[in-house]
Amino acid sequence: MAFLREGIENVRVVPLADAIGPGGKGVTFSRAALVTWKSCREDRLYQVYVNGRFAGVTVSPQQRQLVIQIPASFEAAVRVEVVAVSTADAHRDFSGEIGDAAICTTRIRLTLLRSQTLPAAATANIYFDNGIGAINYDTPLNPVPISIWSCPQDKAGLGMGQFGLGDCGFDAGAAVGFAKGVFGHGQFGLDADAITWTSPVLPRGAYRFGVKVIDDLGTESPACVSGPITVVPPARPASGLDVLVFDEQTGEVTLSLRD
Repeated sequence: MAFLREGIENVRVVPLADAIGPGGKGVTFSRAALVTWKSCREDRLYQVYVNGRFAGVTVSPQQRQLVIQIPASFEAAVRVEVVAVSTADAHRDFSGEIGDAAICTTRIRLTLLRSQTLPAAATANIYFDNGIGAINYDTPLNPVPISIWSCPQDKAGLGMGQFGLGDCGFDAGAAVGFAKGVFGHGQFGLDADAITWTSPVLPRGAYRFGVKVIDDLGTESPACVSGPITVVPPARPASGLDVLVFDEQTGEVTLSLRD
């Protein structure tokens, strides 16, 4: 393994305030946070990952702190991890090996493949079963139809992109080329790319989603249905901690959480 977790301890994350009020507390908080840690390794650099994604790397083996960007949403906890790497692997992204954070959330993100075979005026609607098993195709979750080709340059074909900006007889000012998109999901020589859609806040439960594509004549495609996706809302973070009791003999502290 090219990165090491052993020997790194006391990882601390402190949000950085934009300003300090009269009482000494932060007035507003940016998305920046200071990460500090202790380590016995003197011959390696350190990488920091946020929710399984590469966030930064130190510049010397003696550095034990780093300022990173954290998600702005407070719907779920943020996982911050520090690993030790060799100098040669300083800027190598190990996200695929570290893995995504298993974080509970109240929203679902769907990824839709966008193939060049879809018509230029195509739109999509997303439906769900509201946790009861049968998908309701009468009312879509999206308030307005999702435009497949919101940017005309993305659509390939003669006269369908920005004319004259593509190859001779084939206009595609920003179309996804061979091996540049979702490889193997487009026609020969042209790959598909992806559209992501995030659901509104959903309560706890298991949901199935269905997607239909509508052409410019209003004809709907058969529904593409997902498997069941479980939503588990995260625990609500406490706004503060108060020490109620400290037992000097046992060293135990009783804390009170403020919502």
